[in-house]
Amino acid sequence: MTARFHSFVVFAEMRTGSNFLEANLNAVQGVACHGEAFNPHFIGYPNKDDLLGVSQTQRDADPSHVLNVIRNDTGIAGFRYFHDHDPRVFDTLLNDATCAKIILTRNSVDSYVSWKIAQATGQWKLTDAKARKGAKAVFDVKEFEAHMAALQSFQVALLGRLQISGQTAFYVVYEDLQSIEVMSGIARFLGIEETLEGLDKKFKKQNPSPVCEKVANYDEMLVALSGPNPFDLTRTPNFEPRRGPNVPNYVAAAKAPLLYLPVSGGPEVVVRRWLAALDDMRPTDLLKKMSQKDLRQWKRRHKGHRSFTVLRHPVHRAHDVFCHRILNTAKGGFRGLRQNLVRRYNMPLPQVADDPAYDLAAHKAAFAAFLTFLKVNLAGQTAVRVDQAWCTLAQAV
Repeated sequence: MTARFHSFVVFAEMRTGSNFLEANLNAVQGVACHGEAFNPHFIGYPNKDDLLGVSQTQRDADPSHVLNVIRNDTGIAGFRYFHDHDPRVFDTLLNDATCAKIILTRNSVDSYVSWKIAQATGQWKLTDAKARKGAKAVFDVKEFEAHMAALQSFQVALLGRLQISGQTAFYVVYEDLQSIEVMSGIARFLGIEETLEGLDKKFKKQNPSPVCEKVANYDEMLVALSGPNPFDLTRTPNFEPRRGPNVPNYVAAAKAPLLYLPVSGGPEVVVRRWLAALDDMRPTDLLKKMSQKDLRQWKRRHKGHRSFTVLRHPVHRAHDVFCHRILNTAKGGFRGLRQNLVRRYNMPLPQVADDPAYDLAAHKAAFAAFLTFLKVNLAGQTAVRVDQAWCTLAQAV
């Protein structure tokens, strides 16, 4: 093994085949992949108390300690890192040229559908085909759009940082995982001259049927994804031009020369209704999901246009986010984060939002605990990423 790399990180996402990739990496002598080392909900793997002797509490207090322990592990060790993992280690990873970068991606629709099925069945990996649970995904265009935006934003940021620092990553797509030659190539990239004799047989593909058979509202999905590639699905991080990160979120009046920038947690519904009423239109008639080209054309048609946003007081905004994202246990709520806030940050949240025992006093106490969490989260002192729902207004604007 050469001294080119001393550790590695697999940049991936849920439902991209990262468990299968990890299993094959661990089959290479001298390589050890330690799961999702910086998942804010657990350390390494669910139901594990520590990673190489480091507890989750110790990791959250000092994430660099885990990086040092992994780097000093025998052979060459690494872990998997997703876009919503502890953001405090991202810069350290990208600045370390001795940390090999493996970037695993998958067709966005396939990964989204797989994610929805896993949510419905509760089955996140399969080792015995007899135990497979079946379900159909329900496509939600707004949820898919948010899913796409988060993943693409992370990939663009990742590529930019690698280019600026002059580093090269090993790119692998979901379909490549079945190639023993590609798996052996990853080993050589890490500095180990070993050819695998076979791929891991433990993990089974959970949903091998075509997408049309896995989506309950397939026709509705086709309509949502039709047209001039509204979600930029064919974009690869290497060659296609950058997209402005906020342009698809802009909202333009149908006739009036006004362009609105919605801010999460702000009075979006009220402003959209007002903007539509200026032209005697409905909110559904407003122009949304524009590309940069669409925006340029709109500006040319509306000489003297004005751009604006509407802000809420930070406390009112935080309360809106708390009620709709944290307290809410139904659709739209951050259920995974909610559980973590209760378990890791002792936030006194009820099991369900309409719990009769959850009175005004309890609500005040829970919201105060959420504000305490926000303070340290915005200061970069937690393992939870700063979500756009509660990022500072200055950053949003």
